[in-house]
Amino acid sequence: MHSNLSKVLAAAAAAIAMTFSMAACGSQTTKNDSASADGGVITAMNSEPATALLPGNTNATTGGKVLDLIFSQLVAFDANGKPVNEVAKEIKSNDDATQFTITIKDGWKFTDGTPVTAESFTKAWSYAANATNAQINANFFSDIKGYDKLQEKGVASDAQLEGLKVVDEHTFTVDLNAPNSNFPIKLGYIAFAPLPESFYKDPKAFGEKPVGNGAYKLTKWEHNKEIDVVKNPDYQGNFPAKNAGVNFMLYTSPQSAYADVLSGNLDVMDAVPATVAGSLKTAKNVQVYNKAGSSITMFVITQDYKHFEPGKEGQLRRQAISMAINREQICEKIMSGLCTPATDFAAPAINGHSDSLKGVENLAYNPDKAKELWAEANKISPWSGTFEIAYNSDGGMKSVYDAVINSIKNTLGIDAATQVFATSAELSEVTDGRTLHKPHRMGWSPDYPSIENYLTSLYATSAADGNGANTGDYKNPEFDQLLAKGNAESSTDAAIKDYQAAEEILLNDLPSVPLYYTNANGVASKDLKNFEFNWQNSPIYRDMTK
Repeated sequence: MHSNLSKVLAAAAAAIAMTFSMAACGSQTTKNDSASADGGVITAMNSEPATALLPGNTNATTGGKVLDLIFSQLVAFDANGKPVNEVAKEIKSNDDATQFTITIKDGWKFTDGTPVTAESFTKAWSYAANATNAQINANFFSDIKGYDKLQEKGVASDAQLEGLKVVDEHTFTVDLNAPNSNFPIKLGYIAFAPLPESFYKDPKAFGEKPVGNGAYKLTKWEHNKEIDVVKNPDYQGNFPAKNAGVNFMLYTSPQSAYADVLSGNLDVMDAVPATVAGSLKTAKNVQVYNKAGSSITMFVITQDYKHFEPGKEGQLRRQAISMAINREQICEKIMSGLCTPATDFAAPAINGHSDSLKGVENLAYNPDKAKELWAEANKISPWSGTFEIAYNSDGGMKSVYDAVINSIKNTLGIDAATQVFATSAELSEVTDGRTLHKPHRMGWSPDYPSIENYLTSLYATSAADGNGANTGDYKNPEFDQLLAKGNAESSTDAAIKDYQAAEEILLNDLPSVPLYYTNANGVASKDLKNFEFNWQNSPIYRDMTK
């Protein structure tokens, strides 16, 4: 095995080998630049990020695609999701995967010229884990010893995780609460990025203009208009930029972005509006990308939504709502084949995905059974009111959620409606802040290539109550125990069995209703070279040139 990776990392890497191939990691180019020796500047579609650009407080793709270009973690992933050491020189595990010794490479610098040290990681992780600092990605650090102490009310904002110890400038150790052979894979996620000392002086200002150590550096964020990054000449890692920079143009509608690609004002977009999906098959003046991917689209039903709370009535209604939705019709007629009906809570591109788990029938269109379950729930407590789903209009999802609502209405004979938020940032504000007590849209692209990431991030108790993406605040101790069991397994196959058993609990409880897996799809101008997507359904901006 490669001397730079621990045995655990190697096992985990083998475990999550991807089931499809795409191209290497990437970047983009801008409006007025013609082909040039430096690859030009790529113009790319994005939307206004939902939060400030902080690794510990960003879990939406709008901010994530910027942070992924300007920060490098200990581990990076190639286009197919294979982990490689990036800032890490070596990640060594003890025998039972409860302690990791991490050595970082010499010579890494932040773009402000300061060195990346062991403390750049330990302090950043402790800050993100600390409840006083209210970071969305706090739960990613729940494996580390001392996490619970940092969740106590009134804890000092600079209190450090007990399980992190700096040995010297380039070495630190990580003690976990329990065995976790998956831990080295998690280190590739943006929440585990290092932070320079300047961050702690003014976190708010830093979030407006973050200083990273990645392949690019941020030069401008003009809110609701654009975010610009340029190539970092001092970057030390595996995936250097092949272009001069990426200008992210911030759109409120994918239709507008598509019009700009057609007119030559935008190089690349990583979403295809449902309204134009049908015409893409015959499009001559653009490049079209559409391959099996790793993203899942669903809607969360919050645990406090009336008639849907934990218990028999809520369970019957959740299953009835799910069976009332014709996923095949949505994928064929509305999405024009750009998606696949969901059969589990992960995605086809991830090792461990299944279409035959116990309870999969709850994701199949079955109008008669849906009516029967709804009537049974009405015997417990009669239904009244309107079933509502909130979604954001800047994601091009109107036709999808209109179809979902109509399917529910027509099948169950109840009132159903949508609540529309203009932007994903506005929707995130009320879902993350727990002020929207009703069903809401959720899309998920994995942070690292493992089925466990879908489950822990969206449904674990540690990710509820504002500590992660469990915006419905679902809590099930049996589910949590199966995740912990999977994390402690020494073989991938055994871990996947545990994770799938955890999924079978979800298929029964339905804290969210999976709709479909989104293909990696997008559109680019004809003169853009290396238009490819990676394992996260994300364009490989770094490799793009024009």
